[in-house]
Amino acid sequence: MKAPLLTFEEALGQLLASARPVPEHESVGLLDVTGRVLASDLVSSIAVPPHDNSAMDGYAVRCVDVTQPGVRLPVSQRVPAGASPAPLAAGSAARIFTGAPIPSGADAVVMQERCRADTDGVAIDELPRLGQNIRRRGEDIEVGASVLSAGVRLNAARIGLAASIGVPQLNVLRRLRVAVFFTGDELREPGEVLGPGAIFNSNRYMVRSLLAMLGCEVTDLGIVRDDLTATRDALRRAAAAHDVVLTCGGVSVGEEDHVKAAVESEGALSLWKIAIKPGKPLAFGRVGEADFIGLPGNPVSAFVTFVMLVQPFLCRRMGLRDVGPVRREVPTTFDWPRAESRREFVRVQLDADGRAVLHPRQGSGVLSSCAWADGLLDVAPGRTFAAGELLPYISLREAN
Repeated sequence: MKAPLLTFEEALGQLLASARPVPEHESVGLLDVTGRVLASDLVSSIAVPPHDNSAMDGYAVRCVDVTQPGVRLPVSQRVPAGASPAPLAAGSAARIFTGAPIPSGADAVVMQERCRADTDGVAIDELPRLGQNIRRRGEDIEVGASVLSAGVRLNAARIGLAASIGVPQLNVLRRLRVAVFFTGDELREPGEVLGPGAIFNSNRYMVRSLLAMLGCEVTDLGIVRDDLTATRDALRRAAAAHDVVLTCGGVSVGEEDHVKAAVESEGALSLWKIAIKPGKPLAFGRVGEADFIGLPGNPVSAFVTFVMLVQPFLCRRMGLRDVGPVRREVPTTFDWPRAESRREFVRVQLDADGRAVLHPRQGSGVLSSCAWADGLLDVAPGRTFAAGELLPYISLREAN
């Protein structure tokens, strides 16, 4: 009796339940933390901004001194950014610039376009409001505020936020170490002569790129010949120094498919058949202390399976809190009259109106559909629809 196919949710749930975040962390300078995962919460020891400051170039005044438009005031001081101003004298104005500290006693800033300055002082042509054009101390971040939470990927805005509170370095998880190799005597590298029966190893370059974009530390063992002893040796070497070993192809039961037997000899293996299209087969197990993942060999199946299942697993192992994928609903431009028995991830591209356009060739060997697509449309099993209906869409912009 055949084992039932796993649903997508069941497969993803089992993968995420098995994902152990890397325990080691290190302190890294802000200029080098892009893409890393924050290991501990970041709490601010200062207020941002650290003092009340001007949001405009203009004149700092006391509202009680400007009782009507056109009031003239002497200019008692000039306050550029970085200055330490004196208290504002009653009945005077201070020339002030964006970001400069507000003098004690001033309670509004009038932008320079609403003022007329001359050698005798300045005429204030509008009635200021209390607090006008003043950015208050701690308006962005208060002392003791939680600035960033552990488990987020550090992007430009988050790194800038850390710099704004004066932190020179951050505590980040070490990079996930992933070893990859590819099996098949038919595989050739780009630039080599393509003889009879041979194909170029597109999966190597695609998977390496996907791993690099996630921020993994990748060791590439290249092509391993179709031989059980060689495959077992490659697995042992990879597992000894890495968190995850990832392969493409070779996990079937054919006479030349040695990965399955090699993993079972060196560790433990589960062969999953998942109710998705493309990407039905997926291997998951362990070799020593390393996790093992065997992607299907067809390039589209490998790509879709990686994006939808393997990437969330690796992100969880990297320590990321939110592992996606993120969906949003988009209208379609095409009909889907025939219900599929498996959940299908269809390669689509959004048009200028945000509607999903179908790639005409959806076969698992048509890698050009992945290069063309900017997203996947998630079509539930048994679902039919007409053009214009809303369906879940997963962006591939980060995966591509």
